[in-house]
Amino acid sequence: MPLAAIPLESLRVVGRGLKRPEDVVVGRDGRVWASDQTSACAEARPDGTLRRVGKTGGAPNGINMDARGRILIANFGLSGGDPDGAGSLQRLDPETGAIESLCAELDGRRLVASNYPIVDRAGNIWCSHSTWDRERANAGERDGFVYRVRPDGHAEVMARGFWFTNGLALDAAESYLYVCQTLGRNVVRLPIGKDGTLGPMEPYGPVLGEPSIPNAAPGQRVTFGATDGCGFDQEGNLWVTLVAGNTIVAITPSGKVERICQDPTAEIMDFPTNISWGGPDMRDLYIGSIRKDYILHARSPVPGMPLVHQR
Repeated sequence: MPLAAIPLESLRVVGRGLKRPEDVVVGRDGRVWASDQTSACAEARPDGTLRRVGKTGGAPNGINMDARGRILIANFGLSGGDPDGAGSLQRLDPETGAIESLCAELDGRRLVASNYPIVDRAGNIWCSHSTWDRERANAGERDGFVYRVRPDGHAEVMARGFWFTNGLALDAAESYLYVCQTLGRNVVRLPIGKDGTLGPMEPYGPVLGEPSIPNAAPGQRVTFGATDGCGFDQEGNLWVTLVAGNTIVAITPSGKVERICQDPTAEIMDFPTNISWGGPDMRDLYIGSIRKDYILHARSPVPGMPLVHQR
């Protein structure tokens, strides 16, 4: 199936009224959920209303679902808000609003910047932690890491040395873990061993743009390559959001980079942070965008790869 671009005019606003909607997850039942700093997550209903659920504290960031339909929330504490829960990996019961903490500290140190969770077939939750200190990361420190929480609750760091760890993806075979390095402006991948350990990282595709600079003009912004979220479609293309460039690209299996969507003036898509698929044919594409108070919907040219909770 051809990987055609998505025109801006085809994007549709969904769930207006959200606060900091970093990410979207679509359940097996078709319900659409967005992270929401006013609560924990909010269901974007077909009639245009929001059903807000739970209260996490901090800043709900990347979200996903486990096989039982519970929503996993990576809480990015560096974005402020109520300090309770800030920085931890949490789990939300979308029916009752109950919140539980799955991992709040590692190696005796309280987490401050959990960013994005993803679940593998065995029920392990992989989660990125961007940095301990944003200013030091901006200055070049590569202190991002990935940790894993097993079904029995045991948590451990699996890989270190990332330059602001952000979105994660698993390929269909779960052979590799793919990691967006926001300040590296690229994606790297790490092989997953039979024992569950991670091998050395290697670049996946090229560096995707230039470093971001403050107060840039629209024409400059579209050149910025800061990577944020990523996800696979069913053709093996890895879609990547370039948050500061208001751009979504896809890295094809051959390594070619295709532009999917771009909004130079931020008219409707401003700081796209994550992409998620859902719907009966897995072609309903949703885009999180933290500088807007809504998420976006479009029809994808290629179906998304179903995640664990959608299979």
